[in-house]
Amino acid sequence: MKANRSDSALERALRSELHRRGLRFRKHFAPLPGVRCKPDIVFPKARVAVFVHGCFWHQCPEHATQPRANGAWWAAKLEANTIRDRRNEDALRAAGWSVVRLWEHMPLEEMVEEVLATVGRGSDLPR
Repeated sequence: MKANRSDSALERALRSELHRRGLRFRKHFAPLPGVRCKPDIVFPKARVAVFVHGCFWHQCPEHATQPRANGAWWAAKLEANTIRDRRNEDALRAAGWSVVRLWEHMPLEEMVEEVLATVGRGSDLPR
């Protein structure tokens, strides 16, 4: 697991497009003290946390699959990921943050528009 990269090509493309449109943000920033949660993109002023989830690892409602080999272990692992995601999102929302959950199968432009719409309610958009 140590060799896994912390951000995917999709995350880099999303950040690049958001930056190109004038948004400024933090990457892998822990917004809440005491909570082990580092969203992929964070807009601190607007209090928006963006997660780009892989369909397999985070059990996308449309594309989730269950491996056949070692099925019980994988089922427990993927369920733990889902529980952790829910717990982190609940903690962020309880602290007054907006949470944007994006899936890897979404078109990039749709992702950008969703982030813009959410951040637009805050103060991280250029004037």
